[in-house]
Amino acid sequence: MSKIEGDRAFLPVRIAVATVSDTRTLDNDKSGDTLVERIEAAGHILAAREIVKDDADVIEALLNGWIADDAVDVVITTGGTGLTGRDVTPEAFARVCEKDIPGFGEMFRWISYQKIKKIGRAHV
Repeated sequence: MSKIEGDRAFLPVRIAVATVSDTRTLDNDKSGDTLVERIEAAGHILAAREIVKDDADVIEALLNGWIADDAVDVVITTGGTGLTGRDVTPEAFARVCEKDIPGFGEMFRWISYQKIKKIGRAHV
């Protein structure tokens, strides 16, 4: 078992990955594939993977199922980022959210923006 900090042993976590999309399948879900590759490369365990339609009831049911499942430690989602009336992913997530951490999402979006901005310059 590898070390991550001082004398602390690395403990792999069991991660479920959900892609929210009305158009993706396991054959063309690039973001889901990337997440799975990175999870496994980091030594963690893929506990489950699903592609779910952008339907609030379906998303909520999937998330609640994974939250209740002792075989799942972490849930990571991708997709569901549209802003039309059809896109209900944020509303579905709000139904299962127990604690909001103001500013946390903004911080991650800023980190992502900084990374993408640097990558964009490298291609110019």
